[in-house]
Amino acid sequence: MPSTRIAVSSVLGFSVAGLMLVAMGSGPGPRPGDPLPGLNQGELARFNAGRAAFEEEEFAADGLGPVFTENACAKCHSTPAVGGGSTIVEMRIGRRVAGVFDPLVEFGGPIIQNQGIGQGTGYNGPYDFAGEVIPPQATVRAGRRSTPLFGLGLVEAVPDETFWRMAELQRLLSPETAGRPHVVRDLATGEPAVGRFGWKAQLSTLFDFAGDAYANEMGITTPLVPHENAPQGSTEALLKNPLPYLLPDGTEVPNEPDNEDLVLFSDFMRFLAPPPRGGETRQVRSGAVVFASIGCASCHLPALRTGPSPVRALSHITFHPFSDFLLHDMGSLGDGIEQGDATGREMRTAPLWGVSVQTSYLHDGRAATLEEAILAHDGQARASRIRFSRLNAARKRALIAFLNSL
Repeated sequence: MPSTRIAVSSVLGFSVAGLMLVAMGSGPGPRPGDPLPGLNQGELARFNAGRAAFEEEEFAADGLGPVFTENACAKCHSTPAVGGGSTIVEMRIGRRVAGVFDPLVEFGGPIIQNQGIGQGTGYNGPYDFAGEVIPPQATVRAGRRSTPLFGLGLVEAVPDETFWRMAELQRLLSPETAGRPHVVRDLATGEPAVGRFGWKAQLSTLFDFAGDAYANEMGITTPLVPHENAPQGSTEALLKNPLPYLLPDGTEVPNEPDNEDLVLFSDFMRFLAPPPRGGETRQVRSGAVVFASIGCASCHLPALRTGPSPVRALSHITFHPFSDFLLHDMGSLGDGIEQGDATGREMRTAPLWGVSVQTSYLHDGRAATLEEAILAHDGQARASRIRFSRLNAARKRALIAFLNSL
């Protein structure tokens, strides 16, 4: 029942009254793409150096490809400013065989890189590297929209313990909508950690996020992620790569000899300010109450708090992402893709901050409006969707106005 969901919210550190305060704009603040307020000169220098690397275009001579999605980070993260999202949707594929998910690596999966570097000459002569196509074996196909990166340093700075506590409180007080942390492997340390980045919360740190994207979206490998994408699954084609990333004996050589670029990308993302908030109106305040009363705030948690950090601008900061960053069973809204321990029905709660500047919604961009996105919710969000559908026109408008203030 809605009252139970409000109780969960209260225990987690906010109330309906508090949510109304969160709904209010806080006045002029950082613009999209600006650094976090309060960074020192050294941190600002790291932010600016990271932004330059983030915007830099890569080419085959730099290790791009041989297949890739785009040749610069900023090309997929540019709306409404560098570090934002975009309408670019990549394709993930797979199939189920005897109940087991197969990511179709031997056919180019799990990500279809739709661009190639063209002509190249490697150990075995010339080769024309074209973009990959979806193989007929792919019976599971899911679009993945590029997401904004604003404020992710704050998300990274939330202690793992916070997510475990949220999940336990949800199980106790609102079991029908309870989520769970996605326990993943930290790529740098090899240790288990709580995932929070990506549509399945499949990555736990911004450093890992950078390394995963560098390899999968641009085809540039590093010591952190040394495995090259084989075009359409063909390891033989890698022997014709213009640079020797796969030696004749099968040894993989990273495109980049160190993780320097990953540090730069991480610094840029870590020091990006959260998206700015819209102004307060009576309708926005009313919409905040509707948001809580129909159960949205159970998963789209308005407030989180960071733990201690050597970066003062990230230490013990309360911020408002409107997400619990947990996995939830979304029923038919799940994308069918399994990643790590996340099932095909499970998705991480998408943060709602910055939703006002997005032009498409949901993981695959299928929804053109916020109302369409809400009405596509299923699984553990089905009850909230039904409550939304039963609202009168004025309350629906108020809720949408609230969302557009985020």
